Amino acid sequence: MSYGDPNNPYGAPQQQPQQGYGYPAQGQAPGYGYPQAPPVQPYGAPVPETMPGTVSAARVMLWVIVGLQAIGVAIFVFSALTIDHLKKNGDLPQLSDYPTGALWGFAVLALAWLVWAAVLAAKFTSGGNGLRVTTLVFGIITAVLALYPFTLVGIVHLVLAILIAVFVGNAKGKAWFNRPRY
Repeated sequence: MSYGDPNNPYGAPQQQPQQGYGYPAQGQAPGYGYPQAPPVQPYGAPVPETMPGTVSAARVMLWVIVGLQAIGVAIFVFSALTIDHLKKNGDLPQLSDYPTGALWGFAVLALAWLVWAAVLAAKFTSGGNGLRVTTLVFGIITAVLALYPFTLVGIVHLVLAILIAVFVGNAKGKAWFNRPRY
């Protein structure tokens, strides 16, 4: 009998370095049974430390809407003032029946929309789930208004509003607005 043969079933046991009692050696495959679970996060799901790209893009789109609304307010105010001036001078009699109150109403609506979009965009870094829901509502209402009364001019608003609602409503948006604030 030769104890030096590694294939001899009656030979001396082979010495293996001990890594620690009950733990497999490094580099060895795990044994049979269930696979090892991944490490547990200390507070559940990972918390985003920086604003995700889609949420940041939604914020930028809100600022673009603010700029477009400022242009709209300027156009409505300029149109209303011009028509009022032409009515007083009697230069264009066909404008005498045109209601400038509607233009002033559109200017006020556009200004209110501008303020709402600016407040939403400004609060993206500190806002919670309520801001997320409000931004979703803003996006949906903007898309609906872009379809019906302002169809020709509202195409840009329609695209921006849909993208804002999608970007804020997806999983990354939910994780950002539901993150813990210490």
